[in-house]
Amino acid sequence: MKIGIVWLPNVWKSTLFNALTKNYSADAQNFPFCTIEPNVWIVNVNDERLELIRSAVNGQVIVPANCEFIDIAGIVAGASAWEWLWNKFLANIREADAILQVVRIFEDSDIIHVHWKVDPKSDIEVINAELIMADIETVTKRIWSDTRKARNDKDIAFAVDVYNKVLEELNKWVLVTNMNLLPDELLAIKDLHLLTNKEFVYACNVSEDMMDTSEDELKKLLWLENTKNRVVPICAKLESDMIEMTNEEKKEFLNEMWLKSTGLDDLIKTSYDALGLMYYFTAWEKEVRAWTIHKWDTAPKAAWVIHSDFEKWFIKADVVNWKDLVEFGGWTKARENAKVSLQWKDYIVKDWDIMLFKFSN
Repeated sequence: MKIGIVWLPNVWKSTLFNALTKNYSADAQNFPFCTIEPNVWIVNVNDERLELIRSAVNGQVIVPANCEFIDIAGIVAGASAWEWLWNKFLANIREADAILQVVRIFEDSDIIHVHWKVDPKSDIEVINAELIMADIETVTKRIWSDTRKARNDKDIAFAVDVYNKVLEELNKWVLVTNMNLLPDELLAIKDLHLLTNKEFVYACNVSEDMMDTSEDELKKLLWLENTKNRVVPICAKLESDMIEMTNEEKKEFLNEMWLKSTGLDDLIKTSYDALGLMYYFTAWEKEVRAWTIHKWDTAPKAAWVIHSDFEKWFIKADVVNWKDLVEFGGWTKARENAKVSLQWKDYIVKDWDIMLFKFSN
C-alpha cells in the first residue's frame, strides 16, 4: 500500500511524518516549503495479534504488514502556476494508491497558518483545486497526443471521448472520484494516474482534547458529510510525545488519555479500509507474517501475494482463526480440537485467518 501525503504548509506536517516513521529525518522548521525533496518511508502496521501468534507457534521472527508513505512539500493556492516545481512534487505521488490530506483544526499562535486563519474547509478546497488543475493538464496533454491516432483506432477513439468527458467535469471543479463513470470509462483513464481519481483519506490534526471526536463530527467540520471519504482524528503533538516511549509506556500513556490506540495506528488501519485492503497471516516455527490482500480475495489470490506461481499451483489451504490457534497453542492442538478447516479455491479469505497452503507443480 502506497499513500501520498498532501497538505498546506504549517499543519505540523513534518512533525507528524517524523512520528509516523519514528524518525527525525523530516525538517520541522516553522515556514512554508521547507521540504522540497520528498520523504519516503516504509511503515509497519502495528498488530498485537502477531506476538500472540508467534508465541503460539514458537516462531523465530515476526514480519508485519507495511505501507509506504510519500511526503511532499506543502501545497499553497496557485502552486500549479509554478509548473516545473509543481510537476516535480506531484510526480512523487502519481503512483500512490491513495492520497492522505492532512488538515489543521488546532489553534496555535506560534504556528502561523499559511492563510492566516484556521479554516479546514477552505484548506481542502485549496488542495483539491490544485490537484484538479494538475489533472486538467494531464488530460489535456493526452487529448492532444491521442486525437490524431484515434482516426484509425476505435479503442483510442473511445478513450479520447472519455478524456473529453472527464475534462469537461474537471473544468467544473468535480473530482474524478465524484464523476459517474462506467467501468470501461474508468479503465480508459487508468494509465493517466489522475490525482483526483484516487481514494482520499483526511487526517484532522486536532488538539489533545479533541482526540475522541467522532468521524461524523469531524466530517461536519470539514463539510464532508455526504461523501464516502474516511476522516481520522490525529494529534501530531501527542504522537511526537510518544516517539521515544516503549510499547508498555505507550499503552499506559494512552490509558491515561482514555484512548484505545494511537492516531497513527488508526490512520493506517483506516487507509487499509478505504482502499478495500486487509491482511491474513501465515504462521510456523520460522516466521509469522501478515500478507496484504484485497477484501473478498479467494484463497488462490491470497497465495499469489506470497509467490505469483502459487495461484496457479494452489490445491487447498488449512485455515484457522487466529484466536483458536492462540488458545490451543499451535497447529497440532488446534487440529485435535477441530478448529482447523480445509478450504478450496472458492474460499473467501477473512481478516482473522491464519493459512497454510498446499500446492502442486
